[in-house]
Amino acid sequence: MYEVCGEKELKVVLALDPGNSISGVARKIDENRETIRRVVNRLEEAGYVAYDDGLHLLDRTLRTVGLEWLTATAAISPPSIPEAYVLPQFAGMEYAYAAIDAVYVWTRGGYQVARDPEDYPLFIAVHASDLDAWVEFFDRFGIPTAEDRQPAEDLDGAIQVVLEPRSRIETQLVDGRPVVPIEETVAFANEYYATFQSALDMLDRMYDDVDVDANYRMEPAEHEPRGPQ
Repeated sequence: MYEVCGEKELKVVLALDPGNSISGVARKIDENRETIRRVVNRLEEAGYVAYDDGLHLLDRTLRTVGLEWLTATAAISPPSIPEAYVLPQFAGMEYAYAAIDAVYVWTRGGYQVARDPEDYPLFIAVHASDLDAWVEFFDRFGIPTAEDRQPAEDLDGAIQVVLEPRSRIETQLVDGRPVVPIEETVAFANEYYATFQSALDMLDRMYDDVDVDANYRMEPAEHEPRGPQ
């Protein structure tokens, strides 16, 4: 059973939302489109997915198999930073990159505030009603979570996830990654202007319809944004 399901097949199954395109799934899991096309073909031939105005998963039990496989893999080799960015795609819950990571996503990786690879927080907004489920999800992979950034000395690993529970999440997709709206991202960057001045310049060049000018600065230049503290 599930003979065709290797690593890439299971990642496609976990990342797939009804109606997704092959290109959309490839962007979600940071894979080459042609590779994912071949993977989808194998899954379709095996009867696990079908194409009907987009891709659809026919066998939901594969999600359980995929999560069990990912959990077992993480126990042997903990997720790297790039892998940690892909993991939320497999949770089956709505989320959006926020704060520092919203700046990173909207600049398409062009601006990355200094984060030590040995002390690396990811920032995501989640539905408040899903908060416990997110904690449980990341715990499967040995990644600690909290609503505020935790000191590195209190953690065993390098990666942590800072969860921002919200009653409502507005998301936009940038290169397959869900992220809070650019207006919120610009407001955050303006709040910590000393840190994100160059990022604001990049956003101004990249998006014609975005006003990056701030009428005031909420934090003096010597302050760090709440993310890297």
